[in-house]
Amino acid sequence: MSERMPRAGAGSAASGSFDLVVRGERVLVDGEFTPAEIGVRDGVIGAVAPLGAGLAGGAAAGTARTLELAPDEVLIPGLVDTHVHVNEPGRTEWEGFASATRAAAAGGVTTIVDMPLNSIPPTTSVAALEVKRAAAAGRVFVDVGFWGGVVPGNEADLEPLVAAGVFGFKCFLVHSGVDEFPAVTADELEAAMSVLAGAGDSLLIVHAEDAALIDAAPHPHSREYADFLASRPREAEGAAVSAVIERAQRTGARAHILHLSSADALDRIATAKQHGVRVTVETCPHYLVLTADDVATGATEFKCCPPIREPGNRDALWQGLEAGIIDFVVSDHSPAPAALKFAGDGDFAEAWGGIASLQLGLPLVWTEARRRGIRLERVVEWMSDAPARRVGLTTKGRIAEGMAADFAVFAPEATFTVDAAALEHRHPVTPYDGRELTGVVRGAHLAGVATDRSRPRGRLLLRAQSEDGRSDEA
Repeated sequence: MSERMPRAGAGSAASGSFDLVVRGERVLVDGEFTPAEIGVRDGVIGAVAPLGAGLAGGAAAGTARTLELAPDEVLIPGLVDTHVHVNEPGRTEWEGFASATRAAAAGGVTTIVDMPLNSIPPTTSVAALEVKRAAAAGRVFVDVGFWGGVVPGNEADLEPLVAAGVFGFKCFLVHSGVDEFPAVTADELEAAMSVLAGAGDSLLIVHAEDAALIDAAPHPHSREYADFLASRPREAEGAAVSAVIERAQRTGARAHILHLSSADALDRIATAKQHGVRVTVETCPHYLVLTADDVATGATEFKCCPPIREPGNRDALWQGLEAGIIDFVVSDHSPAPAALKFAGDGDFAEAWGGIASLQLGLPLVWTEARRRGIRLERVVEWMSDAPARRVGLTTKGRIAEGMAADFAVFAPEATFTVDAAALEHRHPVTPYDGRELTGVVRGAHLAGVATDRSRPRGRLLLRAQSEDGRSDEA
């Protein structure tokens, strides 16, 4: 079943019985951890009260569930990951809805938005969207929305996809890696922006690398990471980011830069924002945690596009996050079977590019943020509220009355060592295997009910539109 998201505040009530009451010394409310009690009714937060207020189930019912946080635990909103490649149908052997959403729930992610590739068919028409929804129905453990795709020749499909409830549209300015989802030119990008600016003010999200500069770079068969890094130069990313900004400024469309890896583009993004261009940008845990120095010869589990870059670049990305130039952090979870990830016996030109990290995002980013003296409150903002707001998930990402009762229980000082074989995603391949991380997700609640790896209770979400046809995004 697909559902349009209710508006924030719908169904809010601070009196009466509750289905669930959560109590703890550290609950994230209005950007600060505070002692609080949360009352949940029908999957919605009905009350946020000071700890000791005595929220409980009604006297008649007497059956309210309670959750008492342990002294080392905090309650945060469920994370929202708007960049996930599920790959089902068509490449379910890479990843599927059941395995991906189990991994999400285990990582405290209660909402994902699925990319239009690498599934077959790609989500470039309403018919293809319905095929994907049918594949997901009854198999998701968290809430799932869907991106549409922009490819050459599908301009007439964009408005119908908006009406069908996609959360926006993805395109590539360079080869996507799969032939059934071809790249667009800058002119085709602009044409799509013009359509989307008038079609519910829908959002265009862009894989920004310049195809001509990528083609002109050397592409040797090599087990050396430096050779692969040279094949995806930061100049290609910068040129494509500039093209997106220019076309967004010209059309007035909403645009979003995916998985920024090169800090060289930060100044032009900041300038564009200052001039009112409606552009936002994300980065990913692998660019914030890993550096080129971490990648051993033949270690193709680290391969992704755009690539993981040098330590100084990583530091600059963190500075961009703290300054608000980069808006949020999402996973770009893109797994593949070991045979593809290690194709060519460590040849970076042959191996599939993509990082599997959906279950690990919060501890990865928190471990590095904590080392840099950045508060957990900011990390949660970057990984929950900010992505939810950008894509129009108006009831997700915050603990407040009227919001969805999606929570994660997190122990920010606990530590663990990553065991790839114990992760929930389909294949035991990740560059983080054996890494010690700080922060343990001890549970998640979706619509006020604890997630259970044997019961797929997630909903398929539709992008809500306001009465004037424009997006709900603030």
